[in-house]
Amino acid sequence: MSSTIGTQTRRRTGVVVEQVVRRFGDRVVLDHLDLTITDEELVILLGPSGCGKSTLLRLLAGLDRPDGGRVEVPARRAIVFQADRLLPWQRVLRNITLGLYGPDAEQRARDVLAEVGLAGRERAWPKELSGGEAQRVSLARALVSEPELVLLDEPFAALDAITRLRMHDLVRALRSKHHAAMLLVTHDVDEAIALADRILVMCDGRIGATHPVQLSAADREASVAREELRSALLNDLGIAGHH
Repeated sequence: MSSTIGTQTRRRTGVVVEQVVRRFGDRVVLDHLDLTITDEELVILLGPSGCGKSTLLRLLAGLDRPDGGRVEVPARRAIVFQADRLLPWQRVLRNITLGLYGPDAEQRARDVLAEVGLAGRERAWPKELSGGEAQRVSLARALVSEPELVLLDEPFAALDAITRLRMHDLVRALRSKHHAAMLLVTHDVDEAIALADRILVMCDGRIGATHPVQLSAADREASVAREELRSALLNDLGIAGHH
């Protein structure tokens, strides 16, 4: 099959990955992997370090190419990394407008900054931002182009617990407003349960388990069903002696 990353035009399906292989030398990182993400679905990808999670995100972002298989993604997509990757010599507003065109580019950037709670910080330098603020700018930069697919590679891993919870609330709100499909990589099982429509557990370059999350907001916080899901995820990850 072709290994070309295609731009899909069908609106029923946000992402289609079929039998994708990616090798680095003799090491097979993605081993005939299959994945589908529907429009507006928020999928969380869990898995141990080195199992291929970030490689998959890079393929979907167009930053790498598979050695085999088929990948179809929307034309408009954005990626948010763990490091904010803001340009330190540009102010916040300019970091967001880079690559935007049209007379309304600056206003669009201001609007999305307001959405992430940073109205009034347009002229701040990146070095003046807290870690949480910098990731909010990264989210704003990703969303300003109205992508159909947002890829997030452990975006909250370096944040403290309270800031991380606030970012979870922000992701929920932004997803509701922008209607983008999202694929978020994390090592945090609790984060996965808090956010996902569906949780995938990756192992040895493949999707090893799939868990739809059909819990209310309250049940995601505390419930028997939540603890059962958490236990199943930890078992899938091979974590023994969990509580």
